[in-house]
Amino acid sequence: MQAPGHIRRGQPLAWLRTHDPELAATRRAARTALVMPTLFAFCSQVLHSPTMATFAAFGSFSMLLLVDFTGPMVQRLRAHLGLTMAWAVLICLSTLVADRTWLAVVTTVVVGFLVLFSGVVSSVLAEATTALLLAFVLPVATPAPLSQLPERLAGAGLAAVGAMLAISLLWPRPATDPLGPHAARVCRTAAAQLRADADRPAGEPDEAGVRRCKDTADQAVAAAADLRTAFDATPYRPTGLSTSSRALVRLVDELTWLSTIVAESSPPHSGRPTCDPEAHAVRQAASAVLNQAADLLDVPYGAPDALRTASGDLREAMTAMERSATTRLPMNLPGPGAKWEPRAFIETLDLSFRAQELGFATLQIARNVDLAAAAERRSWPDRLLGREPGALARPLASARERAAAHLRPNSVWLHNSLRGAVGLGIAVALADLTSVQHSFWVLVGTLSVLRSNALNTGQNAVRALGGTIAGSLIGAGLLHLIGHHGTLLWLLLPLAVLIAGIAPSAISFAAGQAAFTITLVIMFNIDRNPDWHIALLRIQEIGIGCAVSVLVGLFFWPRGAAAAVDQALAEAYTDSARYLAGAVDYAVSRCNAGPAPADAPLQERRQAAASARRLDDAFRSYLAERGPKHVPLADMTALVTGVVGLRLAADAVLGLWRRGSEQRTEADRTEARLVLLDIAGRVSGWYRDLAAGLGRHTALPDPLPRSPAAEARLVHSLRHDLRDENGPAAATAVRIIWTADHLNAARRLQPALAAAARPGSPS
Repeated sequence: MQAPGHIRRGQPLAWLRTHDPELAATRRAARTALVMPTLFAFCSQVLHSPTMATFAAFGSFSMLLLVDFTGPMVQRLRAHLGLTMAWAVLICLSTLVADRTWLAVVTTVVVGFLVLFSGVVSSVLAEATTALLLAFVLPVATPAPLSQLPERLAGAGLAAVGAMLAISLLWPRPATDPLGPHAARVCRTAAAQLRADADRPAGEPDEAGVRRCKDTADQAVAAAADLRTAFDATPYRPTGLSTSSRALVRLVDELTWLSTIVAESSPPHSGRPTCDPEAHAVRQAASAVLNQAADLLDVPYGAPDALRTASGDLREAMTAMERSATTRLPMNLPGPGAKWEPRAFIETLDLSFRAQELGFATLQIARNVDLAAAAERRSWPDRLLGREPGALARPLASARERAAAHLRPNSVWLHNSLRGAVGLGIAVALADLTSVQHSFWVLVGTLSVLRSNALNTGQNAVRALGGTIAGSLIGAGLLHLIGHHGTLLWLLLPLAVLIAGIAPSAISFAAGQAAFTITLVIMFNIDRNPDWHIALLRIQEIGIGCAVSVLVGLFFWPRGAAAAVDQALAEAYTDSARYLAGAVDYAVSRCNAGPAPADAPLQERRQAAASARRLDDAFRSYLAERGPKHVPLADMTALVTGVVGLRLAADAVLGLWRRGSEQRTEADRTEARLVLLDIAGRVSGWYRDLAAGLGRHTALPDPLPRSPAAEARLVHSLRHDLRDENGPAAATAVRIIWTADHLNAARRLQPALAAAARPGSPS
């Protein structure tokens, strides 16, 4: 009889975990609900300083609820210390200019732009943007004589001390990303499957070996499914904006991709496993790399030496496998006129190609894990100034380079920074000209609903105003019911703060706005005769702020981060497709007996890498953008990771033919060249069409089907290319087959990319 009761008691926590994964918002709200009312009571009741109480309350609200720095505790405390110093500077500046309207407006525009635009430099500054704006908005909206400046700074200082104690002592945030343990488990189960497959001896397999291979394969599939489920269940921003967090976001699709490759490349669970010692050695080396990657994911601040050593061993094993691939080709060719079946060559090379494909995917995952760990080990100045791990430039030079890249007319970050700054400036001017009783609320309304594009600004303004009306009416009702029992307001304040912190993530933006309004109604009526008329006045004041936000958004009409990431995706796919086509052109020049080989497409490779870096910046902007997303994060991440897969295919083709060292022969491989060029043209053309669809929001292409005709042509071309009994032709033929396989791997990415792109396409 007790079980149902237990279930009922557990339902609120289960609902909260469903709507607030990892309880991130609940953690911030609970801390704020303890610290903010405590500081407000201490300053107002013990120190009898309303000014200190206001700045302590809003300071703790800002530093605990509006920011959530990542990294080890020392790094978080340093970030909060830097935020405190910035608060002190902004409070002093805004107090000095608040008395003169024109000076306050101009300074607000300049400071607002600098604060908003600084987010492009690093994830630390992007995370703190709203908190920094509040530090300037609060004093400039409440002009006061300079004699009150010490009290304002003291209140902010108390808030900073309370915030740093809270983040270190009250329910500390885990140092690792919530996706890290799931990713580590996928690496370990994939490694176990590779070891089990590679350890199977040649000949008839025993039942225990078959069962062991099947069990490890099932565990690998389950681990990959759990990782995808954990990722899909998180909000649109499951991790921070830092380099390490973005690397983990991309790692989700890379590990899903790896799991698919492992499953496809595994020997059959029954029957005779193929004997290829070098391919098995590659699988063993890949298994070691994945285990080291899992260890580094578990301890991201550890040394990466073991992972880098294992990666080097994997590269050597792949090179040895490529060199020895021709030694196992069936060289007993039939005489002229006899029927010859070249399928034996393709089947012999399939296991080695699968191992090669697996090796490339594993090395990419290792690089991403190494990057994430290196980002976590960065010093505090490097984090603050956004210096990428391994960058040669000094931190200040890296910050200037990143900022200068966005000082261009088509930069969405520049548009949003200008729009936000002008919006805040207009709000300051209106707050003074309309003589609103509490001009601060005009700026709070503007700050609350300003978004990355005009349409969302209008939608969020309606929701914010609706939430404000509901909160004001509820607050007025509470004040009417409470009457002169003002002590109840002290008891309601922590609960209101808790709900205001949880509601935006767990319920809706409007619910959060309503709870925030109730919190402020309670704060402004504590120690006073509760007056429900004050609650109703808030509707007028915040309504002005919402109107300002909508008008400014319509005036600038920015495209938003979603449009920017679509454009960056289009450029990245275009450049990567050009790189793939260039790599195949280089390949066919190496397998031809005619003119000297063409130069390697290094320029196309650099352009594709540069486009990928720009895409990463746009992806960070997309993650930072608040409000609804037109494409789910899982689909957007799949599109971003698809660029990596396409570039890896091009890298594999280029590396395969640059490593070739055999002497050129006079064999005519015109037919093989035509097959490769035809396949490359169709595959790269599909990606160019995908890029056009993403960039222009036009119809997206259907994935290319498998082409038996092209495969038959390639098989037919091998009938001539592999008849050189002297041997040199065989090595070139191996590369021809592997090149076609890499192109086919790029084709196999297309269904998943098309499915991910179509939800965002116009209906």
